[in-house]
Amino acid sequence: MRKRLPFLFVSMLAIAACSQGSDNGTAAQQPAAPASTAAPAPAASTPAQQPAPAATAAPAAASTAGDSAKAETPAPAAAPVPAGAAQAFVDDGKWVEGKNYFRIEPAQPKVSNTDKIEVTEVFSYGCPACNQFRPTMEKLVQELPAGTQVSYLPVSFNPAENFPMFQRAYYAAEALGVAAKAHEAIFKAVWDTRELTSSNAAGTGLRPSSDLPTIDDAAKVYAKFGADPKEFVAVANSFSINTKIKRADELVRTYGVESTPTMVIDGKYRFTAQSAGGYDQSIDLAKWLVAKEAAGK
Repeated sequence: MRKRLPFLFVSMLAIAACSQGSDNGTAAQQPAAPASTAAPAPAASTPAQQPAPAATAAPAAASTAGDSAKAETPAPAAAPVPAGAAQAFVDDGKWVEGKNYFRIEPAQPKVSNTDKIEVTEVFSYGCPACNQFRPTMEKLVQELPAGTQVSYLPVSFNPAENFPMFQRAYYAAEALGVAAKAHEAIFKAVWDTRELTSSNAAGTGLRPSSDLPTIDDAAKVYAKFGADPKEFVAVANSFSINTKIKRADELVRTYGVESTPTMVIDGKYRFTAQSAGGYDQSIDLAKWLVAKEAAGK
């Protein structure tokens, strides 16, 4: 079942995740509105295995780029926020490798070219679990220490839910300098106003692939943030964006990502909210892994 249904409620305590698998466009959809993080966490969902190299995360994150007292984030974000205090690394046995987090072997390149410790969210705007994870990601960005950089890695593994289009749109927006400003708006266009939704009008399933929102539709939303629609579409279909997409898909594969949202620390460790034990635990685990990396452990 895990490799066929995009949304599967495994238990009342399961953490939402959109996993690699379904592209048939007929699976039941979750409600568009994001669930409260205080409520029992929803379901693990799963799309079809991809051949390698191929391409699997939402983030709503407040930007931390700025002075040295702030954790830097190249894209998506709302406004600068103070960095959290640096955390001393203490291995008290709370977090178990192979259970709560997983080592990426061999270590892989970072998403950005930063020399700082990188915290990456692997996501898609079309992933309902990523939409639910947004408040958690916002809080995490605020609590990361100085010297940390937040990056985002969009995935393409679920064509039925339009992940490839959102991935292409993200990189076009990044190239045009509007990804950060429009980040929250794209989530809202999918899940609130539904301008870019993949769900059918009745809310009973997915639109057919021929009726999914296009890059032109996405350009209209990004136009609200200063992107010229014609230029946006041209950039989205350019060789440079195709190259970025190819690299993103390769990183998703080499990171061993199987579902979104997935967190990757410095190209060396990955975990999900489910493996961490919950949304709040995801914040604690990310900070602990940052401290571990900073301590050279």
